[in-house]
Amino acid sequence: MPVMRQSRVDGWAVDGQSGGSGSLPRVSERRPPTVDGSGGASPYSPDPRREAMEGEAPRAVQAILRSGQDESRALNINSQQSTETINMTTAPKTKFGFVDPKTRFTLDLSGMRLPPAAVARLVQPTADGQPAPIQRAHAEMQQLEAGAIKNPDENRKVTHFSDRLTYVDSELFRDVQAFAEQVRGNALAPAGRPPVEAVIVNGIGGSALGPQLLQWAVNGPYWNELSVQARRGYAKMYFLDNTDASGVADVEAAVDLARALVLTISKSGGTQETLNNMLALGRSYQAKGLNFADHAVAITMPGSKLDKEAREKNWLKIFPMADSIGGRTSETNIVGHVPAALAGIDFAHFVNGARHMDELTRAADIAQNPAYQLAVAWHVAGKGRGDRNMVIVPYSDRLVLLGKYLQQLVMESLGKELDLDGKVVHQGLNVFGNKGGTDAHAYIQQLNDGRDDFFVTFIEILKDTRQIAFAEGLSMGDYLHAFKDGLANALRRKHRQVIEVVTEDLDAFTLGMLIALYERVVAVYAELIHINAFHQPGVQAYKLASKEINDINLKLQHWIATQKGGWSGSAKQAAKAIGAPGSEREVTGMLAKFAVNARRYGGVAITRQFCGGAWRFNLG
Repeated sequence: MPVMRQSRVDGWAVDGQSGGSGSLPRVSERRPPTVDGSGGASPYSPDPRREAMEGEAPRAVQAILRSGQDESRALNINSQQSTETINMTTAPKTKFGFVDPKTRFTLDLSGMRLPPAAVARLVQPTADGQPAPIQRAHAEMQQLEAGAIKNPDENRKVTHFSDRLTYVDSELFRDVQAFAEQVRGNALAPAGRPPVEAVIVNGIGGSALGPQLLQWAVNGPYWNELSVQARRGYAKMYFLDNTDASGVADVEAAVDLARALVLTISKSGGTQETLNNMLALGRSYQAKGLNFADHAVAITMPGSKLDKEAREKNWLKIFPMADSIGGRTSETNIVGHVPAALAGIDFAHFVNGARHMDELTRAADIAQNPAYQLAVAWHVAGKGRGDRNMVIVPYSDRLVLLGKYLQQLVMESLGKELDLDGKVVHQGLNVFGNKGGTDAHAYIQQLNDGRDDFFVTFIEILKDTRQIAFAEGLSMGDYLHAFKDGLANALRRKHRQVIEVVTEDLDAFTLGMLIALYERVVAVYAELIHINAFHQPGVQAYKLASKEINDINLKLQHWIATQKGGWSGSAKQAAKAIGAPGSEREVTGMLAKFAVNARRYGGVAITRQFCGGAWRFNLG
């Protein structure tokens, strides 16, 4: 095997390529690494500039990193002719992946099968001397942290990475900590009022999932069942994250509102689900003769609807939320901090974990950057189009919500119809997962024997909370490890694609590292596919469509109230009567809900019968 000379391009070591250390193109000059060839060659479609290189596709791509050693770290690309898929399962694990010497966090990508030409196209400079796509993505990440507008559709900066650099030392951080200790010590309550026993966190999306994930990971799923002494005087934590009346009813059945705080989290204050829960809880407080404002806390943008409401009604406390931080990337900032502090979680430790991972993932060299390695692996595995589903399997009961959290982070960020140039691309990456061990009795059956349309990430925590040993010498933790390794081996034998992440312990610092890692991967992957990861037009579209449904609902209610003499007919007839022809399906659902819930409008009741193969509705 011939030895190729090595050159470095802005922190990237690449064999067999000429090039210097010139500066990367300015953002305005960038040639986006798209998957369709616009502005850059697709790694998965023919490119005339690379036809001459196809015959010399590299046989192996190795990101070398050995923990605790000062060896040369490089992305080594061998120029031996090959069109085969890299089978990293046969390569030494230390040759591909990442180990952090400080925390011993480990990323093992040896179970991925990556076409070498596709990898090379992402990490090598182009044939005409342009920087590699991953280099351009690195430059864009530097611009993001320097304060560039990275959400152009909403003309916003993206500051969740940079803001946490100073958050722990900020006055806001100290204010949150002081407030949490005042609540804990009952210093804010009027004389004679019992201490706060519970906090109801009212949010949606990242505003609820992030705090829930941190709460479960650090305090455990049974925190609310612990005694006051075991909770060290901190509050029980409950979460409302939907506009479902059963959620409100269930919380109120468990919580003494007189001894609770309601923490409402909404950037704009107009998010309907959160607003509905806030209004419902406010009515419940009023019904009990309690002043809701004495129990109400808000996290919102200054000047928002919620901010104005809270100030007008003199709420207990208002915390400011930055416009430049989206809900799904807000957990290491004020959105995550207030619930965590009220539950006694060391939030500075959590943020410091995220900051540590940020330092690791700012590295320009892919061999030293686990986020860049993952972004390239995701891109290559799914051919830059999300053709493979991502399965997240943490082997920890306390990380059961991680799959849901990453589902929102990844899918809301990457699921986009248009790219940055306005071209229709329909990008995305499906994510699902629950927890290891348990899932071996569920969808793991399909992963092992069914469609080969996924890559799976196993996340293992080495330290056992308790040492529970059995007579044969194996512990409960040993069994869990064996289930993970056994499944990984079974999948590898069938040439299924496997990523493994290992941490020594699960605490706030570790979870901060994991969240920061995936935030960076998503941002870099978005650059590789040339989309805006920081807006959510699809969410806005469904909100607008929902408003249309509600408009029909109100028309229907008004019409029902006029039918005091009685009426009987089909949903199609009712839709026509309210001036909404073509809305038969929607009106059917509304009338059914009215009937089942025994609604009356203007004293007129609604009933229904299924006859003649269709629903018939009666008003009277």
